Amino acid sequence: MTDSAPVLPPVTAEVAAAALDLLPARLRKRVDGAVAKAAGWPVEATADGVLVRVAEDTAVTLKVTAGIVATADDAVCGCLLAPACLHRAAVLSSAPLAVEQEQEDEREGEGEEEPGAPSGGDESPAPVAPGQPTPAQSLALGALRDAVTAVLVAGVSGSGAVHRAELLHAAHSARLAGLHRPAATAVRIARQLGEARSDDPGFRLSDLSAGLAELLDLVRRPAEALSPARRAYRPEGPLRLYGLFTEPVVTASGYAGATAYALAPDHTLRTLSDVAPGGSDRALQASGTPVPGGCALPLRELGDGGGVILTAPTVSPDGRIGGGGQVRSVRATGAGWHEPPLAALWERPPAAQLASALSWLAEPADARTAGGDLLFLDGTVTGAGFAVTAGPTLRLSAPDERPELPYSENLQLLATRPGLALRLIVRVVPDRPDRVQALAASWTGHDGEPVRADLGLRRLNRAHIPAVPAGAPALPVAAAPPALPIELDLLRRTVDRAVAGGRPVSAASADGELPRRLRAVGLTTGAQRVQALAEAAADRRHDVLGRLLPADPEGFALAWLAAAVYASAAAESLLLAAWSSPDISVN
Repeated sequence: MTDSAPVLPPVTAEVAAAALDLLPARLRKRVDGAVAKAAGWPVEATADGVLVRVAEDTAVTLKVTAGIVATADDAVCGCLLAPACLHRAAVLSSAPLAVEQEQEDEREGEGEEEPGAPSGGDESPAPVAPGQPTPAQSLALGALRDAVTAVLVAGVSGSGAVHRAELLHAAHSARLAGLHRPAATAVRIARQLGEARSDDPGFRLSDLSAGLAELLDLVRRPAEALSPARRAYRPEGPLRLYGLFTEPVVTASGYAGATAYALAPDHTLRTLSDVAPGGSDRALQASGTPVPGGCALPLRELGDGGGVILTAPTVSPDGRIGGGGQVRSVRATGAGWHEPPLAALWERPPAAQLASALSWLAEPADARTAGGDLLFLDGTVTGAGFAVTAGPTLRLSAPDERPELPYSENLQLLATRPGLALRLIVRVVPDRPDRVQALAASWTGHDGEPVRADLGLRRLNRAHIPAVPAGAPALPVAAAPPALPIELDLLRRTVDRAVAGGRPVSAASADGELPRRLRAVGLTTGAQRVQALAEAAADRRHDVLGRLLPADPEGFALAWLAAAVYASAAAESLLLAAWSSPDISVN
């Protein structure tokens, strides 16, 4: 495997925002243009970071500590205006944001502990019971509300580096005030804005819409905003794990690695991960990382039917297992997907699994337990897709389409075998009712023995999959994949279009026909939300003298939030109904 070209390392939100603060007003207006140019500046690896070559006599040097640019002093430009220069600000604004929670998790999961120290090294303050915010917290919530509202009003197309910096400043103030959950959400939004502006292939407009809705809702509900967000690893007794599968991880924030999922005796999922700054090449390498504790069992082997017993592990509330110095591990017998205890995962009806996954997705990101969005499905490959036993016909999509990861290639190969019975582990895609993301699969091989494959790590070929026997009976006709009403899809596009283009685009593209169409299919509340959004976008009132009054950004944000929440709730309700319908099984 060849080494990939150097890329910009992750930068903390505080460093990225502070770089713009140093610029005088005349230079701040030119930041977005400089960021566009920075995409073409060559990046060279150095002993302790990277060097970005701006010109023959000018370069920006980034020093990396623990995989990230952690302080302002770690970013240095050689020009005369430094540090208050466009070169430095453009490079730091172009770099991916290092999410604080991810950094903290890696320290907790991989760091050695001193004897007698609290397991996991969690140094966060004791959780504060939800209640009334302090004056400082109220100010921080107000700053977050103003920053996210400004982003929504401007839209992705109008939100430049300055909007992103204001959001990061508000996130930093919120974190200092103990508002970890809204702070983390704000940083995630800022990262997604950067992805959108750089045409990152991993950017999804629907994810940004969901993040904006989450933050707008949080700043309006202080009790939720006050909830602690940091995960504390705590000691647990001996833990027996049965491996399920291993997933490569590549994040837009510049982290990569692998995560092995396993089942504990209490039938809850646990995860063991090796994630650190890097690209997709690191994801493949990390699958060979041993399970903590000295048993030398690689993560990919644990996921491929292995077993392990851990003594003195540290486990976070969401099910992640840390790698503290006290943990010890020994290999143990694993289990097949058709054997207990793993087989029970496939016994729940698909519709019940979907309902649980959608409930899990509705929870705050920091409160979710491991694997809550996973579905365990049996079915058959057909010309229309994957016909789920006692469920709908679905399209199988790749969680990651990077060519370094074999998801897409493997799924294309499986699709060439109509009639092949598969047992799958998939991830729900809430905004795409006709598909799921396939993570791992099992089928009967040529010798009659089960074959099990992590679709993101193991590259399959035709020899792995038996051909359809000659003279096999024709497959029954499968129902088409479930689809939501086109009117609801139009509503969701209206919500996303507002995020993409902001208030001006919402006002210019208001569809007077959509409310009527929504009422015609019984979505009367949706019709009201669309009409209210159009009115808020176009509202430019005049005073008694006929002068144009300032626009009401908060009114537009609230109208958009109401439409977004309704669209999400309606989609979930109709999706559950489609999966539960008695006529969706193969006829």
